[in-house]
Amino acid sequence: MNQDHQFLRIVEYSNRCVTLILITVILTAAIILALSFIDTRLASDNPEKPQVSVEKLAGIPSLWAPPDSLAIPKTPEGDLIRYGRELVAHTSVYLGPNGKVMQVSNGMNCQNCHLKAGKKVFGNNYSAVSATYPKFRARSGSIETIEKRVNDCIERSLNGQPLKDGSRELKAFVAYISWVGKDVKKGIAPKGVGLLDLPLLGRPASYEKGKIVFDTHCALCHGKDGSGTKYKNNSEWHYPPLWGPSSYNTGAGLYRLSRFAGYVKANMPNGATFDNPILTDEEAWDVAAYVNSMPRPHKTFAADWPDISKKPFDHPFGPYADTFTEKQHKLGPFGEIKKSQTQLSSKR
Repeated sequence: MNQDHQFLRIVEYSNRCVTLILITVILTAAIILALSFIDTRLASDNPEKPQVSVEKLAGIPSLWAPPDSLAIPKTPEGDLIRYGRELVAHTSVYLGPNGKVMQVSNGMNCQNCHLKAGKKVFGNNYSAVSATYPKFRARSGSIETIEKRVNDCIERSLNGQPLKDGSRELKAFVAYISWVGKDVKKGIAPKGVGLLDLPLLGRPASYEKGKIVFDTHCALCHGKDGSGTKYKNNSEWHYPPLWGPSSYNTGAGLYRLSRFAGYVKANMPNGATFDNPILTDEEAWDVAAYVNSMPRPHKTFAADWPDISKKPFDHPFGPYADTFTEKQHKLGPFGEIKKSQTQLSSKR
């Protein structure tokens, strides 16, 4: 009898343990579901939190993927490609004010604007350069080569002097840029190329609001005075200057508000990506207005835009083929300018 009683007690104890385990599992699952529901509600109820729509994410599997630099061939051609990568990543070391090859640029690196040596999706990458050049560009009113494009960047974004045709450095830039886009078919601009195109604001971009965004999100790295932060060796910028004598000049692409806003939306501050942004669209436009309102080298390119009707809606310098002011072309609102340009084009 005692043995039977002990056996029954063991069975009863085992059943209780199993019941407790089942209850624990059910409660844990319920808590996880509840937390998930709360997080979803918070995300949808907070309009200021940047959201990524299903439509936006739909094409991610077919985004451009850059080639692995370890796959650069160990050949003389590969050596030139590797040198080109060095020039993009460490331009200042080779071509800056104290460059060991020549002194033709302002000390910024190409990589400061073309992130991850031109290989980051929506980071101003080189994916489509080789596939789309030579091509006609309205800015010059001519067919341009990759060499011309490289020298444009050096003269504008690096506020420097162009490289000589046939120089090893120019050949290396072209070799690397072409290698980065080697898997892109001719005439194709893949998903993730260049910069994000943000929806236009219905109001002018605001310097005042932009300063708040800058002080909150940007000043920690770039400094409150926008002068940037150098590495300890003082030869390169860790965080480049956003204005001042060492920054890009007024002829640079990022001096256009839409380009700067798209750049910061997908990449800034540190940790932001196009599918997980930190700034709202409005914050991106406003901080672009603030940064580009600050003093920087002014450089005039008299031959730009021979056909003024081809100027982008946010080109900040007149004359224009429309009647909108230079201030509106710089800060917006841009919607009515774009509408006017479309109507003008349809009449031509």
